[in-house]
Amino acid sequence: MIQLPGLIDPHVHLRDPGQTDKEDFYTGTSAALAGGYTTVVDMPNNVEPVMTEVVLAKKKLIAQEKTACDIGFYFGSLGDNLEEFPKIRQSVLGLKLYLNFTTGGFIIDEPALQRIFSAWNEVTSGSKPILLHAEEDVMEAVIKAIGNTRQPTHICHVSSKDELSQIIKAKEDGLPITCGVCPHHLFLTEADVPRLGGFGLMKPSLKAKNDQEYLWNNMRYVDVIESDHAPHTYEEKQYAAPPFGVPGLETTLPLMLTAVEDKRITLDEVIAKCHDNPKKILHLADQKDTYIEVDPIEYEIRNELLFTKCKWSPFNGMKVRGKVVKTVIRGRTVFEHGVVKAGPGSGEVI
Repeated sequence: MIQLPGLIDPHVHLRDPGQTDKEDFYTGTSAALAGGYTTVVDMPNNVEPVMTEVVLAKKKLIAQEKTACDIGFYFGSLGDNLEEFPKIRQSVLGLKLYLNFTTGGFIIDEPALQRIFSAWNEVTSGSKPILLHAEEDVMEAVIKAIGNTRQPTHICHVSSKDELSQIIKAKEDGLPITCGVCPHHLFLTEADVPRLGGFGLMKPSLKAKNDQEYLWNNMRYVDVIESDHAPHTYEEKQYAAPPFGVPGLETTLPLMLTAVEDKRITLDEVIAKCHDNPKKILHLADQKDTYIEVDPIEYEIRNELLFTKCKWSPFNGMKVRGKVVKTVIRGRTVFEHGVVKAGPGSGEVI
């Protein structure tokens, strides 16, 4: 049995409130516990986007009644709510901005980006990160904004050589920039889309094999492995124009432990990217007596055994190594041998 610290996923979309047919705080955090995560951080692009103090407070109240693991939140902005920043700076772990099209369509342009960076940096004194959905075409503007403000910034779900190479240069230039990569970009490519159909569609999209190899070959520059857990119903994914996004809370750790077995990454690196670095980037407190136990057996990912409400994975049928058998938060067993033992509202809202 392998014991690891309780994992931290800084990038999930639990769909609550507004789209609880896809996922809700209890089913999503139950999936987190089954996947070895004891803390998750939820994104602001809900049906009613989290861009005011009132909406944030309402979302946190709902979470207090439902969550089974610890949970934190990000705030959102289109550049027209800067007056809200002082009100919520102590209530969120960071600010999330979207510079490319994704679920919700909350896109900002370069002038808004510069205004938001300056305003957030002034209010938080650089103590809380800005997280970005920023693909190849906008990286130049992002690096400029970071250089102007020295605002700590995390680039989410890096998927291509172009993106990561620009981030590497920015790191080497001394900019306060970190980045995350998702398992679906490490284990799937665009060649898998015809086989997966709608179940392989996400933002950013799956890339070419050479992009994937570049990510693996430069993992020393990748700070975080993040799931970007983004569930949609099985039926929606079979539409002619399916929504973008895939679930990942229950498959991230076994995929990465499979990579350890294949000697593509070390166990210490997995711990750093799934616990140490997210904790440091988000300035999270220690979780005492919080850990997971993993049986290093080989098993098959199966849709029907998942705890996520959507009940599917693009990795269905794949053999992986490393099954979470026990999750403990602050000395309390919350998941054991396939059973979630934590009830709704038993997790802490950070």
